[in-house]
Amino acid sequence: MEKAILVLGFFLIVVGIPVIADMLNKIHKRNIALRERELEIMGSQTAEKAAQYAAQTERLEQRVRVLERIVTDRGADLAREIDQLGQDDTPRRIEH
Repeated sequence: MEKAILVLGFFLIVVGIPVIADMLNKIHKRNIALRERELEIMGSQTAEKAAQYAAQTERLEQRVRVLERIVTDRGADLAREIDQLGQDDTPRRIEH
């Protein structure tokens, strides 16, 4: 009986522990591979969002440039009209 326990203990140490360790190692590798894949997907989504934000920012900057040009051009026209009003004594109608 004592020999059977020793043989069983030896079997567990020599065979059981390495088999269990190998199974745990495989599970750990799968989890790492899954996490790497999740991070790759997250990285590509982040890059895509950054590109969308950059494109949107560019569109907004273009619109602001157009608005600035409109405001400054209209300001020059308005200054010219004011100067013309000061030169003429006849009333004029300012068109918008």
